[in-house]
Amino acid sequence: QVLDGAGLDVDFHLLSPKGETLVFDQRKSDGVHTVETEDGDYMFCFDNTFSTISEKVIFFELILDNMGEEGGQDREDWKKYVAGTDLLDMKLEDILESINSVKARLSKSVQIQTLLRAFEARDRNIQESNFDRVNFWSMVNLGVMVVVSAVQVYMLKSLFEDKRKSRT
Repeated sequence: QVLDGAGLDVDFHLLSPKGETLVFDQRKSDGVHTVETEDGDYMFCFDNTFSTISEKVIFFELILDNMGEEGGQDREDWKKYVAGTDLLDMKLEDILESINSVKARLSKSVQIQTLLRAFEARDRNIQESNFDRVNFWSMVNLGVMVVVSAVQVYMLKSLFEDKRKSRT
């Protein structure tokens, strides 16, 4: 997401480890992309070459889902230390499932809050830019009004001046 900069747009490229283009967006202000991955190094690029004069502030978040599925060995390691689980009302698997559910929901909450902070930062930058623009044009308007009032006073005085050299 582009938070600040002229136009609030940027190009985005995502390349696979094989060098294939997975995502190519031109002049977008924000975007969400879901990609099935394979082993290897991915390359992503935010490109601002079409607007070399202005700089951009970008927020991006990389979310890796299903990373914990390979942890089957870790789940089995803790089971050998537990004895007498038959006496418990709730099975340890149920507790583990509940903990994993809470963990997943907390991580989703953190992701959503981070995204909302990015939206807030972009909106704040837009509001501050508008505030500066309004203040500038208000000062220009005030200057024009002062000049016009001075000209009007001068013109009004010149109407009542006596331009004759001799007074009788």
